[in-house]
Amino acid sequence: MKKLFSVLFAILVLVTFISAQSEKRKKEFNLEKSALAIRGYDPVAYFVQKKAVEGSKANSLVYEGVTYYFSSQQNKELFRANAARYEPQYGGWCAYAMGANGQKVEVDPETFKIKNEKLYLFYSKFFNNTLKSWNKDEPGLKIKADANWTKFLN
Repeated sequence: MKKLFSVLFAILVLVTFISAQSEKRKKEFNLEKSALAIRGYDPVAYFVQKKAVEGSKANSLVYEGVTYYFSSQQNKELFRANAARYEPQYGGWCAYAMGANGQKVEVDPETFKIKNEKLYLFYSKFFNNTLKSWNKDEPGLKIKADANWTKFLN
């Protein structure tokens, strides 16, 4: 009986931790009110098709509190098998802004870069494409962005 209570307590602690982590992600990630990421673009398509492709609600999946849309069932299954590989870096915020000053800045889902099997998104409006600025000092900005992003998740 004591062992059963220990197991149940461990499960309760785990569920509480996962729920808290999901809430933290929903708070810190770049999401619409419905918890939709990347404005509905398919995170797997960036890797598979090498371009930004809109997903659909019919092919949606909630991962740790964040909703993703996919352009195909196949992409959805690829994501399900390895979500960490396909999720955008820095919660989907502009990689350049995260590196330059630790700010959460909106992105243009069609302005992106895949580097070392990671997806980076960038702001691009009114003659300001931050991907160009990122490319000028990618190693330095990435180190800063990685450090700045951990502050949001702690």
